[in-house]
Amino acid sequence: MGLRAPFHFLLLLLRRPGGPFRGLASEGPREALPVIRIPQPLKLRREARARGGPAPRVSVPRPGPLLIAARRPEFSQPLRFTVGRWERAPLASRGWKHRRSRGDHFSIERTHRLVPALPEESGTGSAFAALGLQPRVLDALCQAMPSVVRPTWVQRRAIPPLLSGHHLLCAAETGSGKTLSYLLPLLQRLLRRPRLTTGPAPRGLVLVPSRELSEQVRAVAGSLGQGLELCVREIGGGRGMGSVKSQLSKEPLADLLVATPGALWKALKRQLVSLGQLCFLVLDEADTLLDESFLELVEYILSKSPIAENREELEDPFNPRAQLVLVGATFPEGVGELLSKVTDLGNLTTITSPRLHCVMPHVRQRFLRLKGSEKVTELIQALKHRGEDNPGSSGAILVFCNSSSTVNWLGYILDDHKIPHLRLQGQMPATMRAGIFQSFQNGTKDILLCTDIASRGLDSTRVELVINYDFPPTLQDYIHRAGRVGRVGSEVLGSVLSFVTHRWDVDLVQKIELAARRRRSLPGIKTFVKEPLEKAKVMNRIINET
Repeated sequence: MGLRAPFHFLLLLLRRPGGPFRGLASEGPREALPVIRIPQPLKLRREARARGGPAPRVSVPRPGPLLIAARRPEFSQPLRFTVGRWERAPLASRGWKHRRSRGDHFSIERTHRLVPALPEESGTGSAFAALGLQPRVLDALCQAMPSVVRPTWVQRRAIPPLLSGHHLLCAAETGSGKTLSYLLPLLQRLLRRPRLTTGPAPRGLVLVPSRELSEQVRAVAGSLGQGLELCVREIGGGRGMGSVKSQLSKEPLADLLVATPGALWKALKRQLVSLGQLCFLVLDEADTLLDESFLELVEYILSKSPIAENREELEDPFNPRAQLVLVGATFPEGVGELLSKVTDLGNLTTITSPRLHCVMPHVRQRFLRLKGSEKVTELIQALKHRGEDNPGSSGAILVFCNSSSTVNWLGYILDDHKIPHLRLQGQMPATMRAGIFQSFQNGTKDILLCTDIASRGLDSTRVELVINYDFPPTLQDYIHRAGRVGRVGSEVLGSVLSFVTHRWDVDLVQKIELAARRRRSLPGIKTFVKEPLEKAKVMNRIINET
């Protein structure tokens, strides 16, 4: 009896609501015990202190070539090292949102000495003749561009399917030679197709988003067409319909027409030109042309174009059908649905560059954290000291701003410092804009202040330095701006200098730095080429079956 009393007392103690083992023997629902997780770095530090050893320190990289060169050496990354996909990287820009980070900087160093788009020379198959081009076209290329002796990666893969009669979607980085990849097959096709009408009805059409790009494409196509006895004309917006009508009706009539969507739409509405004889249609910078600002105009132009459903329709000389080519860096999600309305998607060939949306390894890119009031001083210093590293160079510089008002204001400041320059922005009248970029390319002046109107498609082999006075608002804009240097044909690989001032700029800089440390493509930029096409093909098959 004396032993049973303590046993009953223990049972009562266990069943008490506030007992030491509450919930273990109670009849009510069990309550989850709190779980405290100790971070692994904290565990390691406590174990190191318990052993009496020193606290872990950040290791300074050993001497050697660097991929990331930071002002603080502990954030530099050797060239031989690559951060894992799921590994946390020690970013040099991690604390740049704090005001005390002003004055900090880092750079993504140049790791290649050649333009990646231009493959190394090989003994066989390295010339344009191996791609199937006719001797007459090769002679015209040699006369117009004697420096172009071997095709780029894009040209090797785009020219053969175009000569075979396939529709083509090509996604490749800027400066990789996309213009020649469609112009050479286009001109060769025009040589085999006779003109069937006497009115203004071009047999080839290249659609581009801006007047500056249309002037550039016309210049390249005109130099090639001169040796082939083909006439190239160009129409753009902002010049009045009188100028458009004069260009379309001028003798000899255009075999190849380079146009912007707005100007061509007006000409079609007024029946100044016909697209009934088209045998080749190109949408250059298609990611911009298929944007909301141009989409309705482009859809109307496609509806007026006789695009071939299959390769057999391209071979009929008396009923011409157009071969379709889309060239750009990215494609919107609706590209498949749009193309399914005008052609059979089974005849489409897609080409995607392996370096698309990657940080360019042959261009040095420097990022400088500044206050907004310090940008003018840094810009003037960079402009006055241009060409010091390479005294024999041209020292051509592109300075990008996010608004037309900034371009004008910055121009007044450079005038006060007696720095000669040109300005190019979208609010200028067409008569002022005409020829500005051409003058810059010809070397009239070596500094061009501009908005993003000069960042897409325009060839700039003279440019050795791009300065982002205002950091671009998106990663796509950064890719296009940085692509003005290190192009195929550039004598100097060039570099990019970016001023980082706002907190939202820091977010983009960190994404660029992380992509460079991991050697991966920039995040959030999707190339919608194959996926929408597959969806559209499935939808067409379902419709046909029903």
